[in-house]
Amino acid sequence: MKIIKIDHVAIATHNPSGFQELFEKLMGIPFDGVETVPNEGVNTYFYPVADTSIEVLEPLNADAGLVKFLQKRGAGLHHIAMLVEGLDDMVARLKQSGVQFTSETPTKGAHGKRIIFIHPKSAGGVLIELSEQQTDS
Repeated sequence: MKIIKIDHVAIATHNPSGFQELFEKLMGIPFDGVETVPNEGVNTYFYPVADTSIEVLEPLNADAGLVKFLQKRGAGLHHIAMLVEGLDDMVARLKQSGVQFTSETPTKGAHGKRIIFIHPKSAGGVLIELSEQQTDS
């Protein structure tokens, strides 16, 4: 189990088109597509930057957990995601050390990755996503 890299930085917003203007048109960062993640209740808009990307999150409906985040904190940084190997082992080790997660088990995220979030209470107020690329085996 190891951390491979910072996979992406996520920004929460009700208006993803504003970021398209900023990133794509003004900064030359290409848009890499939108993906709906139903179990998280979001649309994800990806902008690749070097070996990582910026993910812009938009809630799908009024019941999405992201809506509560936007109401409480407003638009802005939502989470930092780390790509890892050995996600299950890492989660078990962190839980054993008292780290809290927002859910009990990993779920399916964007790009077919397995994801789980470390609760901000256990990470200095920052929501941290651990993600692992699914293999075809």
